[in-house]
Amino acid sequence: MYHKTMHYRIFNVFNTCLLVSLAILCIIPLLHVLAISFSSKAAADASLVGLWPVDFSLEAYKKTINNPAFLHSIWVSIARTVLGTALTLTVTFLAAYPLSKDNRVFRSRSIYSWLFVFSMVFNGGLVPFYIVIQKLGLINSFWVLVLPSTVNTFLVILMLNFFRGIPKELEEAALIDGAGHFKTLFKIFLPISLPSIATIALFSMVFHWNSWFDGLLYINNAKDFPLATFLQTVIIQRDMSSMSMSPKEMEMLSQTTVNAAQIFIGAAPILLVYPFLQRFFVKGMTLGSVKE
Repeated sequence: MYHKTMHYRIFNVFNTCLLVSLAILCIIPLLHVLAISFSSKAAADASLVGLWPVDFSLEAYKKTINNPAFLHSIWVSIARTVLGTALTLTVTFLAAYPLSKDNRVFRSRSIYSWLFVFSMVFNGGLVPFYIVIQKLGLINSFWVLVLPSTVNTFLVILMLNFFRGIPKELEEAALIDGAGHFKTLFKIFLPISLPSIATIALFSMVFHWNSWFDGLLYINNAKDFPLATFLQTVIIQRDMSSMSMSPKEMEMLSQTTVNAAQIFIGAAPILLVYPFLQRFFVKGMTLGSVKE
């Protein structure tokens, strides 16, 4: 009866219009960038491009794909995203399991929980953190893009709450059958934690793919930049030296179209992966969040 009332119908129409409008506002900038990347130099420089390409051209994509620095930055970002996500999932899974137990099972749980929360609220600052990275010998290393962000307290808490929502009878039955904690973790908890794992994987993938500041801070060689850092130096700082363009090519190509092509290529992987993980996202965020 509630869903058939006039007030609900009015709210449903208003809510639908609002969400559709927000979706359009999010899609329009992406379509505009895509249209610029397929437009000619004259149309892009004259700001004549809207949501449809003007004087269709593939020159920006040809130059972008043939740029060794850009391709290398993509491989660095792919390797960082895959390895970083795998490490984050492993560490988060192993850390959340013991923290999900009560104090009778894990007596030091409260101490470790407060340490995690403390690290989430307070930090030593950028300069001490840089000194630590330098003393560990990670400067100009690929691992500096992966190891410092392996442990994410928010993701640990998210997985911890999910584990608390799993019935204790499942774990007790496994322990009675002779399974240890590791076997219980990987045979019982892992198969039923796919929604939460997909959510954590999505968060980690987006973070690693879009992170640019750590590459700019810890890597001095521009050839080893990840994609986000490469795009930041080329687009934000307008440093076209890494594009390896001759003066003649500079005259034929527009910086605007090349930048638009690079932005769209950089955003495409996440846009392709996100729909496959979307069905797990809401479920993974909400399961275990409400307790009796």
